[in-house]
Amino acid sequence: MGILGYGAGSVSSRFGWMDPFVALLLLTLAAAAVFPPQGELGSVLAAAGGIAVAVQFFISGLRLSTSAAVQGFKAWRLHLVIAAASFVFFPLMGLGVAAGSSWYLTHELVAGLLFLTMLPTAVQTAITFTGIGRGNTAAAVCAASISNLLGIVVTPLLVALALGSYSGMNLASAVKIVLQIVIPFVLGQLLNRRLGGWAARHTLPLKIVDRGAILLVVYAAFGAAVANGLWQKLPPAQLAVTAGICALMLAVALTMTSLASRKMGFVRADSTAIMFCGSEKSLATGLPLSAILFHGPLAGVVILPVIMYHAMQLVVCAAIARRVARRHAPGSGNSAVREAAGVS
Repeated sequence: MGILGYGAGSVSSRFGWMDPFVALLLLTLAAAAVFPPQGELGSVLAAAGGIAVAVQFFISGLRLSTSAAVQGFKAWRLHLVIAAASFVFFPLMGLGVAAGSSWYLTHELVAGLLFLTMLPTAVQTAITFTGIGRGNTAAAVCAASISNLLGIVVTPLLVALALGSYSGMNLASAVKIVLQIVIPFVLGQLLNRRLGGWAARHTLPLKIVDRGAILLVVYAAFGAAVANGLWQKLPPAQLAVTAGICALMLAVALTMTSLASRKMGFVRADSTAIMFCGSEKSLATGLPLSAILFHGPLAGVVILPVIMYHAMQLVVCAAIARRVARRHAPGSGNSAVREAAGVS
């Protein structure tokens, strides 16, 4: 899948438990911590990051199938559940986490946890893990497409409502969102029908550009935070607590989406799609968005919960997908009975 790619296969085959893109993210964070951009270099990287965000969202629009999202509305109950999990249940959980942890965690980390809960679902990993778990892959493709189309608008609105005054959301931020996210994404969507096939045939170079843009945003944002005295403001114990909260939110999301989908009568294949699409969060959307929605040292801290959650969802969901696949493999003895009963 390429050195900058990520997916279920790379989790197990290349680095064992470590996904290659997560490894590159950690190396980028380490480089920013040791060699943060100073002076004029920081300004140059910030400007380059803005261009990188526009390129990344253009590629996202080019590769995301609008037709898949439109066709997916036929299974409206399934997509409504996934959208509600991503943009209603998760933000409410985030508000609860913020209220319960603000006495201990810094404002920046609390903002990062809240921001994490407002992101759309991951595209590739949610689809991949649904496929590994013998779930409804077609539904996962549609759900991920719909979630990310909604996320272009819904995530900034949620951030404005919950973190507007703290994140510095203003008219300039709105203009940046339009110029760096909406217009490039729409352009990509308009060209999808003509160039979508070309994009599918050139996955590797597009992925390198896409992931390279994300790494540039991470280095610029985290490096700026380090240069502004991040380590004096952020004790290691708080990072450990943040990681624990991310793990807890992932466990709650996986449990609630799985239980809710079965209680609502979805068959096992649909329930599997709902569990993975409803519990995962998109790093590819979150990191570029954070560069626009948050400013200064805040942007470098806000991305940490997003990266933590991404690494955890890769490892945990890969293990769950393999377990579900073994349980429902053809010839397992209970596959047909469970499928008929809608049990995962």
